[in-house]
Amino acid sequence: MTSHCANPQCGTPLLHLRDGRIFQFEVKPQFSAPEAESESRAPSLAERIRHVSHFWLCGRCAATLTLAFDAMKSVVVTSLQAS
Repeated sequence: MTSHCANPQCGTPLLHLRDGRIFQFEVKPQFSAPEAESESRAPSLAERIRHVSHFWLCGRCAATLTLAFDAMKSVVVTSLQAS
């Protein structure tokens, strides 16, 4: 769990969950394996493990912002109007 607002320009500490919004994103590890090999074998334990990361936007930021997952940049803060 996070301890501060996910907006890097804010930084409000997370003191209680009654204000703001919690986000969770599932991140699957990526492994480079040849196409032919990956089709002929079962996925390893490391390839099946799911990683869930939690983020929080304070009430003030959640009113105008949201979080989105970008495969290249990870989690990004975006405007509600843009989404």
